[in-house]
This record gives sequence, structure tokens and C-alpha cells, in this order.
Amino acid sequence: MEVVYYTLIAAGLYFMSDWLLDRFEVSRGERFQRGTRSLVFFVIILVLAFISFNFIKYLMLFSE
Repeated sequence: MEVVYYTLIAAGLYFMSDWLLDRFEVSRGERFQRGTRSLVFFVIILVLAFISFNFIKYLMLFSE
């Protein structure tokens, strides 16, 4: 069941990261350059993944 949780969260993180990147670009007033945009997307999804996956691990630990 844990694999299902991680898979669903990963899909949600992808869309959330894309949305946050778009919000950053709108507030900035222009799109990031191609290489920079990929790097910013990677940083956003990496931070969100660490937070959410550690939270899932925490919840799974105390649910047993």
C-alpha cells in the first residue's frame, strides 16, 4: 500500500511543481530560460518530495 501512496503523491507533486513554477514566472513577468526553467522545476519538486515523502514515512511509522 505504501507504493500506491508514493505513486499518487509523486503524480500530485509533478502538477503542483508545474503550477508553482508558472506562478513564479507570472510574478517575475517573464519565462525562465530553458535550462534555468528545468533547474528551478527540479529544485521545487525535490524540496516538495523530501517534505511529503518524509511526512508519509512519519505517518506510516505511527499507524502501525
